[in-house]
Amino acid sequence: MLLRQEYVKLQKKLVDTERRCNLLAAKANQDNASDTFISRLLAIVAELYQQEQYRCEKGVMSLVNVRNCIRFYQTAEELNASTLLNYCAEIIASHWDDLRKEDFSSMSAQLLYKMFKSKTEYPLHKAIKVEREDVVFLYLIEMDSQLPGKLNELDHNGDLALDLALAQRLESIATTLVNYKADVDRADKRGWSLLHKAIQRGDKFAANFLIKNGARVNAATLGDQETPLHLVASYSPKKHLPDVMAEMAQIAESLLQAGANPNMQDNKGRTPLHVSIVVRNEPVFSQLLQCKQLDLELKDHEGSTALWLAVQYITVSSDQSVNPFEDAPVVNGTSFDENSFAARLIQRGSNTDAPDTVTGNCLLQRAAGAGNEAASLFLATHGAKVNHQNKWGETPLHTACRHGLANLTAELLQQGANPNIQTAEAVLGQKDASSPTAENIYLQTPLHMAIAYNHPDVVSVILEQKANALHATNNLQIIPDFSLKDSRDQTVLGLALWTGMHTIAAQLLGSGASINDTMSDGQTLLHMAIQRRDSKSALFLLEHQADINVRTQDGETALQLAIKNQLPLVVDAICTRGADMSVPDEKGNPPLWLALENNLEDIASTLVRHGCDSTCWGSGPSGCLQTLLHRAIDENSEQIACFLIRSGCDVNSPRKPGPNGEGEEEAHDGQTPLHLAACWGLEEVIQCLLEFGANVNAQDAEGRTPIHVAISNQHNVIIQLMISHPDIKLNVRDRQGMTPFACAMTYKNNKAAEAILKREPGAAEQVDNKGRNFLHVAVQNSDIESVLFLISVQANVNSRVQDASKLTPLHLAVQAGSEIIVRNLLLAGAQVNELTKHRQTALHLAAQQDLPTICSVLLENGVDFAAVDENGNNALHLAVMHGRLNNIRVLLTECNVDAEAFNIRGQSPMHILGQYGKDNAAAICDLFLECMPEYPLDKPDAEGNTVLLLAYMKGNANLCRAIVRAGARLGVNNNQGVNIFNYQVATKQLLFRLLDMLTKEPPWCDGSNCYECTAKFGVTTRKHHCRHCGRLLCHKCSTKEIPIIKFDLNKPVRVCNICFDVLTLGGVS
Repeated sequence: MLLRQEYVKLQKKLVDTERRCNLLAAKANQDNASDTFISRLLAIVAELYQQEQYRCEKGVMSLVNVRNCIRFYQTAEELNASTLLNYCAEIIASHWDDLRKEDFSSMSAQLLYKMFKSKTEYPLHKAIKVEREDVVFLYLIEMDSQLPGKLNELDHNGDLALDLALAQRLESIATTLVNYKADVDRADKRGWSLLHKAIQRGDKFAANFLIKNGARVNAATLGDQETPLHLVASYSPKKHLPDVMAEMAQIAESLLQAGANPNMQDNKGRTPLHVSIVVRNEPVFSQLLQCKQLDLELKDHEGSTALWLAVQYITVSSDQSVNPFEDAPVVNGTSFDENSFAARLIQRGSNTDAPDTVTGNCLLQRAAGAGNEAASLFLATHGAKVNHQNKWGETPLHTACRHGLANLTAELLQQGANPNIQTAEAVLGQKDASSPTAENIYLQTPLHMAIAYNHPDVVSVILEQKANALHATNNLQIIPDFSLKDSRDQTVLGLALWTGMHTIAAQLLGSGASINDTMSDGQTLLHMAIQRRDSKSALFLLEHQADINVRTQDGETALQLAIKNQLPLVVDAICTRGADMSVPDEKGNPPLWLALENNLEDIASTLVRHGCDSTCWGSGPSGCLQTLLHRAIDENSEQIACFLIRSGCDVNSPRKPGPNGEGEEEAHDGQTPLHLAACWGLEEVIQCLLEFGANVNAQDAEGRTPIHVAISNQHNVIIQLMISHPDIKLNVRDRQGMTPFACAMTYKNNKAAEAILKREPGAAEQVDNKGRNFLHVAVQNSDIESVLFLISVQANVNSRVQDASKLTPLHLAVQAGSEIIVRNLLLAGAQVNELTKHRQTALHLAAQQDLPTICSVLLENGVDFAAVDENGNNALHLAVMHGRLNNIRVLLTECNVDAEAFNIRGQSPMHILGQYGKDNAAAICDLFLECMPEYPLDKPDAEGNTVLLLAYMKGNANLCRAIVRAGARLGVNNNQGVNIFNYQVATKQLLFRLLDMLTKEPPWCDGSNCYECTAKFGVTTRKHHCRHCGRLLCHKCSTKEIPIIKFDLNKPVRVCNICFDVLTLGGVS
């Protein structure tokens, strides 16, 4: 303080003295003034002060530049030349940053301080930059009340006054600032303290000054969280000279001595030790190792310890993922001597395992996982635990096997690594993306991994180790167990097969692996290979004597699996080794059927070639026994059926009942495969069966041959195939007596029938059990199509039914009432006058039915209308007998039939009408009389009966009235003396009405006896007639007389008693 006070007093006196001296010099104009051009010029200017000549001052301004503006400014200040002063000030302001410290060296402290204050906001920083400690003192004196705040201000560049002093190695100014309480730990906007900056620029002086003056040696930057020790450690020998590296080591030593924490971590979690290893800063690394507080096991945010970073440096790969350093890769074999970082760390006590907290991987596993075999070998030989397990249960041996590190694998096994440790099961419900196995397979041994990741060299190492271990004296080595299974139930042998490593698989078998091990589901490797459709592996197993008879838990054999998985080569190999080819699956399907069902004809051919039974009887519908051919046909599988036939199966046997008589209709229907194929319409199967000798004439239980079945199912192509067979018999009848032709006609299969007739011309004339041929049946059924077909194939249209009736087709057609068939038969040459056994023509038959059109057709075609049957009846007789009015009209109008002809009973058609007349008898009578008005109604038959008497006896009142109206005689007697008057009836009402309806006097009857009393006429007994009814009467029977007004007989005339009653009572009995 005393020095400061004295300095301030002297400074004030100096300033005052200089000011006065300048004034005196300017006024006195002394001769001893400087003789320089500038001094003389200034003296002249001073003499001209406030005179007109003052304007010369402006001329001097042209001489001012950046380099001399400070000196002119100082002179102008001394001479009080305000214009020049201002001009120089402007130049200084414009080029402030271009001015050097030398430019200010001649200025007085007070003037310079004044200038700094006027030109910059931070005069202290400027004073330090120009290295003017006296100006610094003036600033400290003036700002005494604002200290130490003003000392810690940052200028526009973010620099502290103390930092500027240290950077320029101004120890005196720096010490003064520190004494005035400048903050040695003041940080800039980035959080960098003065110590950070000093180390960054490699300023050993500044760093040591700050450390000595109590700077915080553990201060961290804001972003990177780096301490001074981190910065010291970050110096790389590749970027800095050895001297600089040595200085950094000294700074590190000073920092540690000053209490720097070597375990502080930056924003990446790295300690100074991590950083020194990464950049290979051996001097600082050595300093850090000497620190007792050093924690060797701290991990950065990537989980790396210092030892991990150290071992990573040794690599044979320049891949950035393996070697994160910029160093050229070091060839294995030249690494890890006792002076290497890694070796020195281990010597210092670094943990060679250091498991990762997330994965549980130790350093050995991490090195192996990175492919750094050299580092892995180093760790393995320097105390790393060879059986350490990570979170997935993996050991270093697993990792080495996964990454194909054969040398490391051999070393680990030599060090006692357990080759039988299996990886752990994943936590339920969690799928860790970081898991080393993509599919999260667990329970893997190292050998599993070597095979899974296709590293045969590693597998060979393990196999060699097993062979050596059996004879080794080293008790550390453990023999690998080849029977261990992973989570997929796979042994190493299975895994080798599935990865295509068959050479390794062979080596495994040679080393004792079991080829017939079963999985938890009962499957062997052979089963699995087949199910994977891995023919190569399956054949490999078969070649190495895998057991082909072991079944899966579902009871499936290797052969069945090979067929299902469509592996023909495997099937062939299994059959070659004697597999049983008759073993059915759970559904009862034999191997051959499995192959055929899946369209695997190549496999089926292989089975047949090896002797498989192509017939193969097995269970069928309802428990019956059937062959594969039956089944194929039933399932409409033509391809399978044809294959079986070509393979020599039984083509003729029908289905059979089961062992205990099982089976319903199928077991007893007797249908051969040919029957079944004909039923289903399987053309290819039929053709194949015929080619291979199937019996085309075999009959089933119903007596049907295959062609019967084909016809009944309308399979025309099959029918043609069978008919063309040279051995077919077309006359075979079924139980219904039907031949194939009959069957064709029954089902109206004209094509089939025609084909049969071409092969068997007489087939159409074959008769059924009723004596009918096919034309007869077709006519009876009014089957015009069949009739036309038979006519077209020249069937005999005059053939008679072979029974008692002996009817021709024409007779049958008439009976059936089919006009079109009648016409076609006649057109085809049917004899129109052929007679039945009763000597009736077709016209007789038509006349009996209401078939007027057919009658016309027959008459048109020349039928003998006069022909009579065995009873002497012509067609008209029969038409009248059956009351066929329309037929009678046709006969009476379209031909000259004899309407008065008598039959053997002496009856004409009209007598027939009287005897058999129906309700339409009166109409028929009228028709007769219309066509033949003079028809002899009174002509008697053989019994003497007239039409009227026959009609009266039958009680046919309408016919009686019609006959009476026609004028028939009423009282004619028959041979028995019976007439309408004495015929015994319940009532005479009809007789009375007939008599009452008489409108004219009827013809008189004649005879030898009285029609009433039968008295014989003679001399004494005269003949009389009843004038009303015309009967012949005696006198006694005609005593009554009465006028008959309706006959215009106004005088009383002789009448019989009955007529008298009618005339008097009016026809009421």
